[in-house]
Amino acid sequence: MATVVPFRGILYNPEKIQSLADVVTPPYDVISPQAQSAYYLRHPNSMVRLILGKRFENDASTQNPHTRAAEYYQSWLASDILRRDERTALYLTATDFTVEEKPALRFGLIARVGLAAFEKKIVLPHEKTFSRIKFERLELMKHCHANFSPVFALYPDENGIQAKLAEYAGSFSPDIDFMDNENQRHRMWRITDPSMHQWIETAMQPGRLFIADGHHRYETALNYQNWAARTDSTFSADHPANFVMMYLCSMQDPGLRILPTHRLLSGMNETQRNALIAGAKKYCDIIPIALEGSDAGKAERQLAQEMRIHGREHAVGICIKASDVFYALCLKPRVIETIFEPSVPEALRNLDVMILSRLFFENILGLTPADFDNPERISYTSSRSDAIRCVLEGRCDAAFLLNPTRIEQVQQIAMDGLTMPRKSTYFYPKAISGLVIHPLKRM
Repeated sequence: MATVVPFRGILYNPEKIQSLADVVTPPYDVISPQAQSAYYLRHPNSMVRLILGKRFENDASTQNPHTRAAEYYQSWLASDILRRDERTALYLTATDFTVEEKPALRFGLIARVGLAAFEKKIVLPHEKTFSRIKFERLELMKHCHANFSPVFALYPDENGIQAKLAEYAGSFSPDIDFMDNENQRHRMWRITDPSMHQWIETAMQPGRLFIADGHHRYETALNYQNWAARTDSTFSADHPANFVMMYLCSMQDPGLRILPTHRLLSGMNETQRNALIAGAKKYCDIIPIALEGSDAGKAERQLAQEMRIHGREHAVGICIKASDVFYALCLKPRVIETIFEPSVPEALRNLDVMILSRLFFENILGLTPADFDNPERISYTSSRSDAIRCVLEGRCDAAFLLNPTRIEQVQQIAMDGLTMPRKSTYFYPKAISGLVIHPLKRM
């Protein structure tokens, strides 16, 4: 059973920080070096100094991004820049955002969630993790003893939790309300009513939680729990290291959005570019879309429409350098059975990203495992326009455009104990870092 409980969070002190927009950030793994520098310059108390500190040439075991993060954290606590709540709370958030020029609203509940190994089938992953990243995150936690960023997780919501939370939000003024630098509005309510705590805890217990974003953070929390159990003499069942901070979103939330992650391929010669569409004719019905003049907007919109129409048929969009045609490719019937071995589970075979990798990258273009791990050959973007622009400007050789993975696919793969290829989902927008901090030591 899932354990979802309130906690006394640590928040920025509004008397010290006039605008949260100056200090909150996305999660560490989507912050580019350029964005990192911009966050550093924006405010001396930016969350980036805690979650993704800068590295310097003279860094050593006693002076590095993790030790500096701990120094910042303790200093901000001591100077009342960060302040711990006096009462336990569940932190209800609402994010107003725009995607594909359409407004959307998503609710999330920031709570303390009991850690459970994946084998227990209480918290379920859908992506693989990398040891190097988990080592880095664990070192940060060992020095700071805090969750600075929540794990983004989904719950099936068979008990109407999202509706109850939306009703609560409509009944009270938010404690926090600001517009960030991406023109997204963030509101947050402290739920301190014990009866609401009990209702939510009971409603969450029967369900499983599905990690949407933050697999490394969750597995690192498990590693930290094991480390704390070995090294902390006060460790017990109620120790905060037995929990992790999560941002919980209903699978039925109308504002839940998954963006596709498009692939950008470089290192193709002219022969390979010319052979790509010819090689695909055996497997796909091909819809060519001619570029008209220098404006690619009309062709992009038509390509997106064709991909939506044929989404259930496994459609892939392709743009090729030095070509005046975009292509929508729709898989022919029974092709899946010919490109995948019977041992590959059906839930994976029906993922567009799996079909793209196996059919186009491996079978037609002959890419190797080393190519998949080479960022100079394959890069990624969640923006269709950016992907197309990359091709038109000659910064890559081809863009492979995907429809978004569906939420029911994420759920089924997690339930089956499977994992998707990397960059299969992009839950948008990310749950921001800096609204609430979860302390991992007794305070």
